[in-house]
Amino acid sequence: MSTVMIIDDSKTSRSILKNILTKNGYEVVAEAEDGQDGYDKYCELRPDFVTLDITMPVMDGIETLVKIKEYDPDAKVIMVTAAGQKGKMLDAIKLGAAEFVTKPFETDQIISIMGSIR
Repeated sequence: MSTVMIIDDSKTSRSILKNILTKNGYEVVAEAEDGQDGYDKYCELRPDFVTLDITMPVMDGIETLVKIKEYDPDAKVIMVTAAGQKGKMLDAIKLGAAEFVTKPFETDQIISIMGSIR
């Protein structure tokens, strides 16, 4: 079973994503509500995948992505964003994000993306 960590400042988003992932055979090993906490937990737990929100307090998703990729160049990070943040998404892909999903979450899209980057 693949492990996933969810980094998102929205409790609702974390809950929805966790439900989608666990119903589809993934184990959510940790959640974090800001980038610094997410980075620290990533280093400790080394999950197979990370879903990472772009807009967060303390350390945003782009900064967090850079730190995770410096720590682990093979990290599989899926960026999560609201519609209308195309520029930041392109930056994230250039910096090593594996893929991205947009809110509101669509189960089929998320599961398809997770399967494509194994």
